[in-house]
Amino acid sequence: MIRTLVSLLIAGVMMTQSFAVEGKQYFEIRQYKLKENADPTLLDAYLSDALLPALNRMGIEPVGLFKTDSSEEQESRFVLIPLDNAGQVAEIPAKLAADKAYAEAATEYNQIPPSTPILDRVRSELLIAFDVLPRLNQPELSKNKEQRIFELRTYESATEHRGDLKVEMFNSGEVPIFLDCGIQPIFFGQAIVGDKIPNLTYMTVYPNQEAKDEGWKKFRVHPDWKVLSKKERYANTVSTIHKWNLLPLPASQL
Repeated sequence: MIRTLVSLLIAGVMMTQSFAVEGKQYFEIRQYKLKENADPTLLDAYLSDALLPALNRMGIEPVGLFKTDSSEEQESRFVLIPLDNAGQVAEIPAKLAADKAYAEAATEYNQIPPSTPILDRVRSELLIAFDVLPRLNQPELSKNKEQRIFELRTYESATEHRGDLKVEMFNSGEVPIFLDCGIQPIFFGQAIVGDKIPNLTYMTVYPNQEAKDEGWKKFRVHPDWKVLSKKERYANTVSTIHKWNLLPLPASQL
């Protein structure tokens, strides 16, 4: 099964070389940063009962809703929005404003007093999918609503060129190694707009923490990774790494 997926990914790279942008999805990632000791109940209800259904009515799905686990310094909620073209990200606010069902479902959240806000800020970035995985992968764990955990990683690079090389590194062999080690990707994307450019961001999923630890243990000693990681071309392509351990909200479609 793993070898079949690896073969499909490699074939996908060859196919997408001629359709570099046309066949790719875009991803908006939103991080809702909660204030210290804030009650997330209204935010969770807004994301689950207002925003997600409204995005679905626009034909945008599957939408991922996630919360940080207790080990994170600042509690946050993340929203993953897959898009078929970059222009959709600009269309979403106007469509939300015209959606009466959305307005009704968002009423309580929108009436949070400014004197007692629950959010520090909402940060967002827009990504374009890698050649090796041009569209979001919805795992069976999510389709079946099984127990699952996610990891979101952002790799910053010192320059745009080094960032491009790190993307090339994923496309040229790093992703098949993930699969061979049981690390299942949801998406890989290079930032077009955001606050950490140049950077790439990706998400992976696991049935539990033990599977995650085992997958990365295998990755670090994988013979193909040992060869790839020693290539001079890819030296110093990552300057800073950000990691978030995430759990799906009950309404999440991922």
